[in-house]
Amino acid sequence: MTKPFRFGVVSAASSRDQWVGLARRAEELGYSTLMMPDRLMMELGIITALTVAAEATTTLHVGSYVFANDYRHPALLAKEIATLDVLSNGRVELGIGAGVGGEDYERLGIPFDSAGTRVSRFEEALQVIKQCFTKESVNFSGKYYTVTGLSGMPKSIQKPHLPILVGSAGKRMLTIAAREATIVSPTPTYNKGGKSDLADIPLEEKVAWVREAAGERFANLELAQPVYDIAITDSSVPYQPQAGGPPVSQRQMSLEQTIEYMLELRERYGFSYLQLNGGQMENFAPVVARLRGK
Repeated sequence: MTKPFRFGVVSAASSRDQWVGLARRAEELGYSTLMMPDRLMMELGIITALTVAAEATTTLHVGSYVFANDYRHPALLAKEIATLDVLSNGRVELGIGAGVGGEDYERLGIPFDSAGTRVSRFEEALQVIKQCFTKESVNFSGKYYTVTGLSGMPKSIQKPHLPILVGSAGKRMLTIAAREATIVSPTPTYNKGGKSDLADIPLEEKVAWVREAAGERFANLELAQPVYDIAITDSSVPYQPQAGGPPVSQRQMSLEQTIEYMLELRERYGFSYLQLNGGQMENFAPVVARLRGK
């Protein structure tokens, strides 16, 4: 079943006026979601910033892109995010991952364990979080987390729980996402030069991993993809490269070429939820106006 298009903006800010202005403008332009990375380099704290963005808007959803699991106990994260969902009247998406890059871990004094260990810990955390969202009393005993008789959590407005986004280029993470998440992003691999390396593992293969692991769930999954590299040449506002964003090469495309490309992404891979960076928000607005909800 083809899902309608929606678009999210991944960005940050350094002041209240800048952040609130960004959120209100994203809403005005028809974007579905304003998302913020969970990195120490961001000047504003993510949970507080998402709360302010939700309060400053009326229809815009807010979300993480994405929380690093190892920075917070999953039960405490679940409580904060469920609280925000309640206070925003159901306008929150939880993006969460196993953590990438050791720089933030080193600064925080947290061991940067092997990918396998971090993914195993993430898998347990996701089970804890989903229990917190759906059960009156949470009991969990695993290798990394133990939760006993935990209650008092607010239940999210969105049912059966608020959307959970998981993205990865790897098979194990995508398999977990297919089984547990509601939004799955099979991402390309970026090399140090910033170019997408699809020759190694094609996106078709990654989507096939998700389809196989999801089984009957696949029809209800929303597939997502970042499109940070597109610049609309005939938009009224030029593309503005975003500092600190992914090191990707810019692709120059007309509005009609981009529309055709978006339709191809959905037809070929099933991607209907596209993420852009803040520097693209105004430039990409004509595409959002044409395709959102269709």
